[in-house]
Amino acid sequence: MPPHVRETVIKIAVASLIVGLFLSFFDIDPRALLADFGETVQQIFSVVASIVEWMVKYLLLGAIVVVPVWLIFFLIGQIKNRNQQK
Repeated sequence: MPPHVRETVIKIAVASLIVGLFLSFFDIDPRALLADFGETVQQIFSVVASIVEWMVKYLLLGAIVVVPVWLIFFLIGQIKNRNQQK
C-alpha cells in the first residue's frame, strides 16, 4: 500500500474515532442516527445552541472587566511610546 494511501486511511480512522466518541458523548446510537436522522440533527443543534448560549453569557460577563482593563493598558503603552520617540 502506498504511503499516502496508508496516511489517508489512518487520518480517516482517527477522525471516525473522534466523531464516534463525540456522538457517544451525546448518547447517539448509530442505528438511531440512521432511523431518526432528522430528530438527531435537531437534538445536536439544540445541544450546540445551549452551549453557545452559555458561552456568550460568560464571554460578555468577562468582557465587561477585561476590555476596559486592556484599553487602559493599551493607552498607557501608546503614551509611553510617544514619550520615548520624542
